[in-house]
Amino acid sequence: MLYRYGTFIHRRARLVLVLAALALTLCTALGIGAFGQLKGGGFNDPHAEATRAEQVIDTQFGGRTNLVFLLHATTGTVDTPAAAATGRTLAQHLSGEPGVDAVVSYWTSNAPALRSHDDTQAIVAVHVTGDDDQSTTRAKQLIVRYAVPSAAATIQAGGGAAASVDINDQVTTSLLRAEAIAVPLTTILLLFVFGSLVAALLPLLVGTIAIMGTFAELYLVGSVTSVSEFSINMTTALGLGLGIDYSLLLVSRFREQLAQGQPVPEALAATVASAGRTVLFAAATVASALTSLLVFPQYFLRSFAYAGIGVVLISAATALLVLPALLSVLGTRVNKGKIPWSAAATRGGESRIWRRTTTAVQRRPARYAVPAVLLLLFLALPLTHAQLGTPDQGVLPKDTSSRQVSDRLAADFSGQGDQVDVVTTTAVPPTALGAYARSLSQLPGVLAVDSSTGSFRDGTPTTPSLDPTTLGRPHAQRLVLSTSLAAKSPAAQDLVAKVRAVSGPAGVDRLVGGPDADLVDTSASIGAHLPYAALIIIASTLLLLFAFTGSLLQPLRALLFNALTLSGTAGVLVWMFQDGHGGGALAFTARPMDMSMLILFLCIAFGLSMDYEVFLISRIKELHDRGMPTAEAVTTGLARTGRIVSAAAALLAVSLLAFAAGTVSFLQMFGIGAGLAIVLDATLVRAVLLPAALRILGDANWYCPAPLRRLHRRIALAEA
Repeated sequence: MLYRYGTFIHRRARLVLVLAALALTLCTALGIGAFGQLKGGGFNDPHAEATRAEQVIDTQFGGRTNLVFLLHATTGTVDTPAAAATGRTLAQHLSGEPGVDAVVSYWTSNAPALRSHDDTQAIVAVHVTGDDDQSTTRAKQLIVRYAVPSAAATIQAGGGAAASVDINDQVTTSLLRAEAIAVPLTTILLLFVFGSLVAALLPLLVGTIAIMGTFAELYLVGSVTSVSEFSINMTTALGLGLGIDYSLLLVSRFREQLAQGQPVPEALAATVASAGRTVLFAAATVASALTSLLVFPQYFLRSFAYAGIGVVLISAATALLVLPALLSVLGTRVNKGKIPWSAAATRGGESRIWRRTTTAVQRRPARYAVPAVLLLLFLALPLTHAQLGTPDQGVLPKDTSSRQVSDRLAADFSGQGDQVDVVTTTAVPPTALGAYARSLSQLPGVLAVDSSTGSFRDGTPTTPSLDPTTLGRPHAQRLVLSTSLAAKSPAAQDLVAKVRAVSGPAGVDRLVGGPDADLVDTSASIGAHLPYAALIIIASTLLLLFAFTGSLLQPLRALLFNALTLSGTAGVLVWMFQDGHGGGALAFTARPMDMSMLILFLCIAFGLSMDYEVFLISRIKELHDRGMPTAEAVTTGLARTGRIVSAAAALLAVSLLAFAAGTVSFLQMFGIGAGLAIVLDATLVRAVLLPAALRILGDANWYCPAPLRRLHRRIALAEA
């Protein structure tokens, strides 16, 4: 069927290219609008208890403070006339801003918690209304307007909304910086790998179509549901990477067929029937891995499924439709503009390095495989003490405004520590509310509890630190627990569980929220959905690899190798980003691993590793089906395809590792993790473990019971 399809593309090549140009124009027009549809945030489960508590606080109590203006007196203290006038004017102007409520100022409340220990700094705190995207946009406008120096004081902005503004700005800067590094290096590598100027331009065209097509898809999806702005990063990196991968495979096979003396029509049809089938299957494996992200309720993760599945399918469609049409029109001119110093990985023939390496490994498989496995297990050891977290100011560089404000609040102020919120959704009798607040104040780690009926410390009444009138409503109550614990620490998460375990007033529904509760609920949500995601990945891999190879053992071996690669890579990420190794060189702060980004990295790295698995095993299976003994098929298959995998891995790793030059730590973690996983997969796994395992298994590699063998013949997904 694919051979006939290749023949059809050859006959209609120019028509296909005209239609592709029109489609690219339309996708570009739609794709430009995608940037206005995308949103920030999306890290929390919308159905979690902490999220619902946040909604009650927003609607009933004016919202939790999410934007802080830190005023530092130029001379003297914040009580000097000039500094005080600046602070009062700032608070007055903020009170009149649309979308701003719950303005609290040191100069209007005289609360000690809003003034620094040395009296040189003070706070104006506000709540910016709206969802994550709206509050970030409004906060940016307020920061530009009011976070400006004056003769009396300097003013900096901090808080969650300011951190979101800085993260968005830093992500944009990081993406531009990564592209400035990756694009020139990728262009040079493309010339080196493809060996000719004309051939090197083909993957760039495939990648461009995939990227613009996915932008158009994100515009349409973003019109009906929430899509994270970070999906843009996924689109650009994967679009270019997969364009290179699929182009390498197809152009290499096309050149090989031409070198054998076949005319262009037959060479194109044979290329589509063999390498095209591999691309089709490889895309299915990557897309199925990314489909697992759809099970998570956080739209941050779901957005990467929308972008990832789209870019994979569009890349494959472009490689199977537009690229064959281009090859048909170019014919032997695909070799025009030859680069004499290139590696010419796509000109066909065999790689002596891969043949020698494979021969050596197959001669003594255990001697090479055991150290490789032990190395990957050693790299995975840091996973034993991994801690999980969610994004905050800690992902930003230390010289960022919101990060500096956060650090100063922690070091120079009292009463600005961690807080836990408890809200009720019904009225509570004052006596019952007071008894509940008294019980909560006696929990270990709780400094005080503020409520509308009074404040308590260790079970006894104390001076309120918050205005009691702001904590009570006719049909809702809010209790604020001030703690001595580090935010998002294991002890703070344990406190959330203890607060939820304390019996509340009889017949009253209550919700526990706050940053620590967000982390607890996010961990629980991801943990609850992770088995379903893993089941999708495992089941789809087993089914697709069986359909491709007709073997029962190959899918299991592939899963095992991927597990080793991902475990080793994740261990390195913990060693770096949690334990702090490399923080000085890359300018990041050691902190717990970001859960959402870790899940994203695992899914994408798994899919890309399966890409290379399919590239190599397809050629080995093809040669074996033609009658070659398994050992010879492995050696010849890797000699012919191994350098394509090496080239594809190098090109994609450059695009991903370029994110290490960014300034947001979770983007650095993703880029380094995905890039390192590709390098480990293309070296230790594909060059050592794969030939060693295939040599040890021998003819058992292709074992399949008779009924399943008949089923496999019917679906026939292996290369022709």
